[in-house]
Amino acid sequence: MSLCNTVMASTDAVIIDKADYVVVKKSERKLYLYRGSEVLKSYKIALGKQPDGHKAREGDSRTPEGVYTLDWRNPNSKFYRSIHISYPSKSDNRNARERGDSPGGAIMIHGQPSNWVDKTKLLFNQDDWTEGCIAVQDHEMDEIWEAVEDGTPIEIIP
Repeated sequence: MSLCNTVMASTDAVIIDKADYVVVKKSERKLYLYRGSEVLKSYKIALGKQPDGHKAREGDSRTPEGVYTLDWRNPNSKFYRSIHISYPSKSDNRNARERGDSPGGAIMIHGQPSNWVDKTKLLFNQDDWTEGCIAVQDHEMDEIWEAVEDGTPIEIIP
């Protein structure tokens, strides 16, 4: 049996098995959905405008690195749909406080801004553009939305 059962729905969305782990490889600009040790699907992503290094403070436009949890979702996000990443962790909060900074927050996996006209062209013809989030195309966000449940771990690596 294939771990990635794909079926075309009437909306042309691909239905895949439930993922139990998500990995983001920042240097590859890829998000991977895993079930066990098998990759179910991968997606090209855009990151924060300053993608190198771990998010240290609010406004640094970096995407965090580490192990977090996908803990809640927003179906009415201004970025199509969004799934929240549990950043900041206790250590992220502590490190930011020690520097006198706010760690920031509201880090999400999300689709495209609802006010963009040609979403495909803008995502793939620009460099990283988010404020620290992980962006995919809207139809890919639909797949991720269905494949991951709240509580799914996500590991973001350089």
